[in-house]
Amino acid sequence: TLRNMPSTRLAAPEDLSGLAALYQSLRPLDIPLQEDTHAHLLSNLSCDPRTRLVVQDVGGELVATCMLAIVPNLAHGGRPFGLIEHVVTLPAWREQGHARAVLQAALDHAWSANCYKVMLLSGMTLAPAHRLYESVGFRGDVERGFVVKPLSR
Repeated sequence: TLRNMPSTRLAAPEDLSGLAALYQSLRPLDIPLQEDTHAHLLSNLSCDPRTRLVVQDVGGELVATCMLAIVPNLAHGGRPFGLIEHVVTLPAWREQGHARAVLQAALDHAWSANCYKVMLLSGMTLAPAHRLYESVGFRGDVERGFVVKPLSR
């Protein structure tokens, strides 16, 4: 039915519980945010013109998401670059094209913002995710990513 057709769109305030479920499936050991804190953060993200939180909705259930940050830049002719983070699909909905849809929407936003490139990081051993990223145009052999995290937190 039409109601169950996937819809790729930007997150809205009413998506709070669906986003919480997606992030819980990505990082099950994280302590869940208080609802008012989560709502405040979602509102801030939604109002920031440099951030796009893309979701895939199927019949009112959020099944996938990713976040795009557009970073202003002085190099590369002043063109910004994009960063994609927190690509997640609920386990029961994987391998059905939902993550591909949110990634493509995020890339469309990046290109319309004149980004000269978009980057993302992925765990070294996540071969299925790497295949997904390659299917929308990412390449793992162009640049090398490095990560540093705080010593304690």
